[in-house]
Amino acid sequence: MPSLASARYGKDNVRVYKVHRNQETGVQTVTEMTVCCLLEGEIETSYTQADNSVVVATDSIKNTIYIKAKEHPVDPPELYASHLGQHFLDKYPHISKANINVIVHRWTRMEIDGKPHPHSFYRDGEEKRAVELVAARDGITIKSGIDGLTVLKSTGSAFHSFVRDEYTSLGETWDRILSTDVNANWTWKKFPTVAAVVEGVERFNAAWESARKITMKTFAEDESASVQNTMYKMSEQILEAVPESEVIGYSLPNKHYFEIDLSWHKGYKNTGKDAEVYAPQSGPNGLIKCEVKRS
Repeated sequence: MPSLASARYGKDNVRVYKVHRNQETGVQTVTEMTVCCLLEGEIETSYTQADNSVVVATDSIKNTIYIKAKEHPVDPPELYASHLGQHFLDKYPHISKANINVIVHRWTRMEIDGKPHPHSFYRDGEEKRAVELVAARDGITIKSGIDGLTVLKSTGSAFHSFVRDEYTSLGETWDRILSTDVNANWTWKKFPTVAAVVEGVERFNAAWESARKITMKTFAEDESASVQNTMYKMSEQILEAVPESEVIGYSLPNKHYFEIDLSWHKGYKNTGKDAEVYAPQSGPNGLIKCEVKRS
């Protein structure tokens, strides 16, 4: 006989925009998010017996996402996600777990004539701030992160002394272009309650800012022997900067830029130290991942 091994359901791709208006200064702050909320619990009969009495409608979940954004701050997103997840546990006794994913889309305040504009913004990249949260009866688990931060440096990266055998065609290099789309995350020690999240809530923005700065500074300054070694250096620095984090994760696709041999045209030198014109590649690409935890 078949049995239901696992189940979760909810609402995905809920787009939320919130504006905070400072009445004293006239300055406005905006936050745009995409939210996913999936519930787990005693819901198996809705699958196995067509029993909808255990189903909180996904439209109700969508409405709740909006209402909790009205009732609570959305910055930092970890705090908003905590209030949202805890609501479903408090409201519905048969729900045991709420899985909340929040993606914050980047809006940067304009500077006009050298001054920050009070209510105008621009999109300066596809970088996103990400939160994965699980609210359960035994506490709240939060993973924060950076997604889609595109970086490139035109020198300061090497890759050599790797395995060479009959399958190898890649040449060794002591100077190459290094580019990637950073996906970094840090998992926090479990919080017992929403109150524990609220207490010291400034930790979340501070950690995001530190992780972002560490990622870019290390990327720029490290004489990279490999993507693997550079991401490890980033991870150990974030563990030190964010003492409440337990695990740091990185996923870095190696976005290749290949030299073009132009010697066939008038003897142009465009390889090695003479390389100036490159061909950006869309794929295939290397993909390097790691997780670094405390000893």
